[in-house]
Amino acid sequence: MIRAARARIGRNLRRTPLLSSPALDAIAGRRVLVKAECLQVTGSFKARGGWSAVSAIPEDVRARGVIAFSSGNHAQGVAHAAREHGIPAVILMPIDAPQAKIDNTRALGAEVVPFDRDTDDRDAMGAALAEARGLTLIKPFDDPLVIAGQGTLGLELAEQAAEAGVTRAEVLVCCGGGGLSSGVALALEAEAPGLRVRPAEPEGFDDVARSLAAGEIRRNDRLSGSICDAIVTPQPGALTFPILKRLCGPGLAVSDDEALRAMALAFRHLRVVIEPGGAVALAAALFRPEQVDGDAVIAVATGGNVDAALYARALETLA
Repeated sequence: MIRAARARIGRNLRRTPLLSSPALDAIAGRRVLVKAECLQVTGSFKARGGWSAVSAIPEDVRARGVIAFSSGNHAQGVAHAAREHGIPAVILMPIDAPQAKIDNTRALGAEVVPFDRDTDDRDAMGAALAEARGLTLIKPFDDPLVIAGQGTLGLELAEQAAEAGVTRAEVLVCCGGGGLSSGVALALEAEAPGLRVRPAEPEGFDDVARSLAAGEIRRNDRLSGSICDAIVTPQPGALTFPILKRLCGPGLAVSDDEALRAMALAFRHLRVVIEPGGAVALAAALFRPEQVDGDAVIAVATGGNVDAALYARALETLA
């Protein structure tokens, strides 16, 4: 399914680069390679899963449109794929989503329906809209076609790591519900078994790390309170968790302040923009070296959709 998703995606999305910097190596005490998925179309890896899912819907069904729930990156991925396929897209977005993500989703032609994470029943709202309009739901992570699309990043990474001479390393992946982590883990199992995925999350929202440690799904106590909005989810997915449990190493967690510092260091040394939720893997590589094994580590910078004010706050950590 991952290889088929890559074939459907073709040249519609980017093969993002694998970057490095001696300064980051010095901070981490080992070679650090950064998969800059923040340079992907729509600014995040979610474009992969969105395209994979939309392109696989039968044409007559697809014509009626799609619906998705997202704080912004999945929203933009689905909206982009819908626009390119010439179909409607309705996106339910939380009212506290970054304004840049809301604006970008609308700019891609999607209809944005706001909801309150704490008081609204998002699933019921979405189900009602889907039934009324005949829309196809594209889940953010717990969907085989979405997981397959995200797994195309793993196929690229296997090739790029080999080109860089890295055959054994831990691959730190920013993790919410686990769609990217599980897809990449499956791809690496087939193409680069010496590379092992380690999920990375914000402190206080480390449901995947706790679930892996417990051997069963654990839920977060709250759904807001971190600047890493892109990866704040209730719990791992029913489809993703068994894959994570089988293939991934222990989870890692970093603070919001460390995510901000990683954003600033990525700007200074790689000249790329990373959002907080997209920076936790790099933060773990830089600031949790004792929890990572090997002479090299790969961090996936999963997204770069960040409001200017928050990005300015990150850059202030360089002062």
